[in-house]
Formats: sequence, structure tokens, C-alpha cells
Amino acid sequence: MRVGKLKLRLCNTEEADLDYILSAETDDENSQYVIPWSREKHFQAMVNPDIAHLIVKNGTRIGYVILAGLLDPNQSIEFRRIVITEKGRGYGKATVEMVKQLAFETYNAHRLWLDVKLHNNRAQAVYKTAGFVVEGILRECLKVEGRYDSLIIMSMLQQEYEKNCLN
Repeated sequence: MRVGKLKLRLCNTEEADLDYILSAETDDENSQYVIPWSREKHFQAMVNPDIAHLIVKNGTRIGYVILAGLLDPNQSIEFRRIVITEKGRGYGKATVEMVKQLAFETYNAHRLWLDVKLHNNRAQAVYKTAGFVVEGILRECLKVEGRYDSLIIMSMLQQEYEKNCLN
């Protein structure tokens, strides 16, 4: 998919990608925003039909995405994770656009939702620009290294996606 001048694609994660993913999660720029998973948990997600575990590529791997709830009878898909390892090039914004298209046009989602840490201002700005709406805050719901983090819940509905596509 071409987004602006970027030519990115989403590919199913393979077992050979797991070292890259584990390294991306523990990188200093990413580790404060994601809760790392074990290799086994990633592998289980890769083979689960309710989850899309995808590598973001631009010739080489530049990140990964996890969507969950593909089989949800309410057609509510969780944008569970995005990690981009090549920062500052627009890949995050472009990947969010690809995820929206995948969720609404391929998986026929009615609702695409996510949570983002309260202190992750960069990601919040990307999601707001992409059309996600703040639904609320889960106050101090995560205990991380002896302190508590809050999560902002954001979502987009199918009709909002379609309206944004027309503009």
C-alpha cells in the first residue's frame, strides 16, 4: 500500500521475525510504551485465528502491529500494538492508515479501538490526526516498576472511517 510517498506493506509475522520483535519491544525508545511479551506469547498470537500479528515492511522490517478480536461477534477490533523502529519518517502515521483500512475494509470492523499510555503524547497525536476519538481514561490501571500508569481509550467507528475516506 502506498501512503503518500511511502510504500509500506503489512505481512504476516513469521517465526524468523521474533528476534526482531523482541528486540524492538525492549529498545529504550519503545519499552516505556509497551508491555513486552515473551517469545511464546508472540508465537501463540501468530497462530491464533482471532489475532493478526503483522510485520511492517518498507523493503526491510520497520515495525510490527497486532490486531485482536478479528472474530468478535460485535465487530469490535482492538488495535493492540504498534511498534515502529524507524522513528521520524512518517512510518507510524502511514501504518495507522493501513491498519484502519485493514480493519474496516478487510475484516469489516464496526469499531476499531486502542489504548495508549497517558504520557505517550506522540502516539496520541498520531491517533487523533488519524481520526480516533478519546472515549475515556482507565486511571492508574497498570502497575509498572512500582508506579501506576493510566491508559486513554480511543476508537473509530466504521461510519467515521468512511466519512474520512470521502474527504
